Amino acid sequence: MSSLSLTAKAIRRGLLTVAATAVATTSTFSANVSAEEAQVEKVERIAVTGSRIKRADMETASPLTVIDASAIIASGATSIDGVLQKMTSSGGAMTNAAVNNGSRGNASVNLRGLGSNRTLVLVNGRRMIASGTGAASTVDLNTIPVSMIQRVEVLKDGASAVYGTDAIAGVVNIILKRDFDGLELNVQTGISGEGDADESSIDFTMGNTFDKGNVVINAQYTKRGDASQADRDFSNCPIAEKGDNGSKEIYCAGSSYSEGGHIWGANGADLSGRGGEYHEFTDADRFNYSKDSFLSTPMERLNLSMAGTYEVSDSIIFFSEAMYSKRWSDQQMAPQPIWNSESWVYQPMSAGGWMTDDLLPWVADGETVDYGRRMVESGSRDFSQVVDTIRVVVGLEGEFDNGWTWDASYNKGKNDSVDTLANLHNIGSINDAVLAEEFDPFLQSSWMGDSIAPFIYTEVNSGGSELDIAALSLSGDIVDLPAGTMGFAAGYEYRKESAHFTPDSLTAQGLANDPRVEATAGSFDVNEIYAELAIPLLSDLPFAEQVDLSAAIRYFDYSTFGSDNTWKLGLTWRLFDDLMVRGVQSTAFRAPTVDELYGGKSPSFEQIVHPATDQTQAEVTVGGNELLTPEEADITTIGLVYSPSFVEGLSLTVDYYDIQISNTITSVDNNYIANQCLDANGNTINTGTALCQSSNISIDNTGRIKFDNGLQNIGETNTAGYDINVAYTFEGLGLDWKAGLDTTILDTYEEFDQDGNAIDYKGFITGGVGAYAELKTNFNLTATGDDWSATYEARYIDGMDSFACKDDTSKCYAPSVDSIVYHDISASYDLTNAVTLSGGVNNVLDEEPPYYTGNNDSNTDPYTYDVLGRYFFVRASVKF
Repeated sequence: MSSLSLTAKAIRRGLLTVAATAVATTSTFSANVSAEEAQVEKVERIAVTGSRIKRADMETASPLTVIDASAIIASGATSIDGVLQKMTSSGGAMTNAAVNNGSRGNASVNLRGLGSNRTLVLVNGRRMIASGTGAASTVDLNTIPVSMIQRVEVLKDGASAVYGTDAIAGVVNIILKRDFDGLELNVQTGISGEGDADESSIDFTMGNTFDKGNVVINAQYTKRGDASQADRDFSNCPIAEKGDNGSKEIYCAGSSYSEGGHIWGANGADLSGRGGEYHEFTDADRFNYSKDSFLSTPMERLNLSMAGTYEVSDSIIFFSEAMYSKRWSDQQMAPQPIWNSESWVYQPMSAGGWMTDDLLPWVADGETVDYGRRMVESGSRDFSQVVDTIRVVVGLEGEFDNGWTWDASYNKGKNDSVDTLANLHNIGSINDAVLAEEFDPFLQSSWMGDSIAPFIYTEVNSGGSELDIAALSLSGDIVDLPAGTMGFAAGYEYRKESAHFTPDSLTAQGLANDPRVEATAGSFDVNEIYAELAIPLLSDLPFAEQVDLSAAIRYFDYSTFGSDNTWKLGLTWRLFDDLMVRGVQSTAFRAPTVDELYGGKSPSFEQIVHPATDQTQAEVTVGGNELLTPEEADITTIGLVYSPSFVEGLSLTVDYYDIQISNTITSVDNNYIANQCLDANGNTINTGTALCQSSNISIDNTGRIKFDNGLQNIGETNTAGYDINVAYTFEGLGLDWKAGLDTTILDTYEEFDQDGNAIDYKGFITGGVGAYAELKTNFNLTATGDDWSATYEARYIDGMDSFACKDDTSKCYAPSVDSIVYHDISASYDLTNAVTLSGGVNNVLDEEPPYYTGNNDSNTDPYTYDVLGRYFFVRASVKF
């Protein structure tokens, strides 16, 4: 990861260099004013993420990381999630191309591991429409064209007072190209070392600056192929564990919902029909569901975007932005496992009944049995999504005679989706046919051909979300103080959000195999006003070269829960030119989304490890809660910025962060619920606790654990740690060098359940909410010559313990994972002034993701680890 903005001095120098180059080709200056002096005048007031006040210095009280376009290109990423998810400050669960089970094709970023819904994503400083399938509540990063990105500013601090809801963990502000002249064409392709997961992208950007303004148009098309779990040694079969505690063994296992049917009799029968003849069920009868599942999912994506300005008068500019994204994505999982929700009565023909006699050696006439089956005869479950997202911003910005600036804008976003799931079975109708003595479930031929065809269907769901924002803002200098000029900004915003999800009619009625899925529909609106001050306190004093105070406050009034406010205070204290100390104290909030408030109940099948069952998935009912109230947070950051004058080009930042969220909207870890509320024999325990009462936990005769885990305002979530960044630019061996070291140390991460019990995630890797490594470090080194550059990057993730083994490591074969280091290399060469060739290899050493007990998917955690292995990419860029 290449990052900038470690000192204001370095940033300003970079901005001046870029701007001066552009000016030299388009403008002529008076002999009395140099190009650099003129540009200083231009950039002495710039907008910085985290503040509405334009200022000359990008070093604010809040830690900010800037990722430029060159770092994105060097990574080989065709979507910005490929870069953001590798930041050391990112953690927890983040969906990406590798996630087959549950991603629905979305890509997200998760700062501090606090959840993607607590990271605010902006485009050019304004909110991006939530996108994806259903009643989407987070931004799908696929909707933002990577080829249009000029830079990404990541604010690693709460900013609700400035931006409103969601900005608890931080803000990702994606700045798109606005002033661009000429034509640029890029073609890129890549493939894994195993010959799969191929990905190709083509994009062009065209821009023109004219007397009254400018316009930039961009189009990007990306196509990604799939990779199968069957084609990697670590994932080609689901691993299970057996044996006594302390001497566990692993074996190639799978699901007890097996091919040919699995029968559990009331009198202890445990039968398999695999191979066409019934026999005692053994581990060899388990179904290997990995061979039919994607390891990395395929996708096609089209992005169209435009940005333009027009000078209406000498003091007023009209601006507009438009983005359109269409995504076609797919996932594939093993054939559907089905089961009867009510036991069937066995009635063999030899006893005067109507069913096959094949079960008679084990099951008696009139005995009730439970039945499960893997529907291999019908084929794999095929998921697909078609998602359309559009965002349009129009507005006016201007300047008064006194130098104050203003803008008025309207931001409209709309997201529509249709998702399908093929090769499902209507178990409700099958059960009716069994009761009507028209379908013998124990006869193998019943599940084949024309007999099963009437019960097969494709689920079709639709959903969407909509965003409307009208905003006004005003900023300028209030008064000159002895230490400098006091800056001011204020504004008003009206925002309305709505979302809906309409499940398939069979699913909505509960007539399919899975439990009933409810619809989602709702909306809310909010009025907000805010004000911000930048107050210079001291300057040009011993150990107080410059001391500035920043303050912000926001008042909001929601239609769903009422009004409140949030505030922020920051201090920067530059003791002398080399050293600055900074700190921020703020409050933040996150209002419940439409999906969290009005989301219908639906089943989710989650990984668990529990001694009462050998099944590795539990049926968990999830859903929204209209009684939810906003989360509130207290956030503290304290840090220093050091640029020693005796080492030119060296800068260091160290920041401590502490985030304490109360009234947290969340669900509890599934393994935690199962082990707190069910003993080793499948009996309910701790029934007097709020956790277990709300879970309604049970276990059926097949060994499937079922419980509720819907959203609630649960206790607190607290996290704290340190961010350390070192950057060094220097010259040597006739080359320009740039080195960077980013490190995040996690000191605390804990959540509290309904009963006030702390759940400590620091240093643990989970089966559902991702990983919380205590130490993550990224190192990068770039060498640049006259017409070439080369970059080496290393990414370190500390070892962790499995959360599923927290209480007793002896019950696990792999209670921990070792640390891992990924190595990436890339290079570029300017073939001519107009043509650049580049390429690279990610995960050069082909590191394999680790197995751990209680894993998420593919026997590992695709949220955290690279599952594709060594990956090659090449790129050609042509500029006119």
